[in-house]
Amino acid sequence: MVQLHRQEKEQFKKLFKQEAVDHFDDRLKVLEIFLNSEHHVTVGELVSLIEQNGHTLSPDFVLETLKLMCRFGFAQKNRFEDGHIRYEHMHLGQHHDHMICTRCNAILEFQNEELEILQLKIASEFGFHSLQHKMELYGICARCMKDHARLMSLTLAKQGERVKVTEFTGGSESRMRLLSMGLRIGDEVQVITNLGKGQMAIAVDFKRFVIGRGLAQKIMVLPIQEEKAC
Repeated sequence: MVQLHRQEKEQFKKLFKQEAVDHFDDRLKVLEIFLNSEHHVTVGELVSLIEQNGHTLSPDFVLETLKLMCRFGFAQKNRFEDGHIRYEHMHLGQHHDHMICTRCNAILEFQNEELEILQLKIASEFGFHSLQHKMELYGICARCMKDHARLMSLTLAKQGERVKVTEFTGGSESRMRLLSMGLRIGDEVQVITNLGKGQMAIAVDFKRFVIGRGLAQKIMVLPIQEEKAC
């Protein structure tokens, strides 16, 4: 990796000087600190890293430099589900995809040659010539699954998560309301929508339900993946 970063810096110097890009020394500082960061950074995060290394550069200057780095192929821009624009290294001849944790927003890179071959095969079957692609898998990372409390309220389940109903809390009235809706202890529930406020949409046995947050808080559930891991 050190050798690769050294090559990136040499190409950066050559191209930026060739294109007569201004403030070259400061832009080289941005590249060096960017290369030393092995995660996907926002402009603000990169500005903070630059300050931690004893330099002061404006966010506008850092953003402009990142745009130049994207234009010349040293960085690439991503916008994941959280809406933030993040930048990562772009090493020539290398491709990876992403897994994004919806709990802690961690971004994990992965490579799978079989998957790459399969995607080309599928494109070919449709007579489609693929030029580039990206894959983003959203779910829950291993650390969050490990740290995640086993028993939780349905309101804490994430959109797309599958959980198992283990208990109804509250009085007999709320229990009867849930039973009358068709929910039972032991049901496997798919969370269709959970926006953090207002009603939730869930599905049980291919049937959809809309449930208020007050009632959803009384449904205690267990993540199905976590249960199977025990």
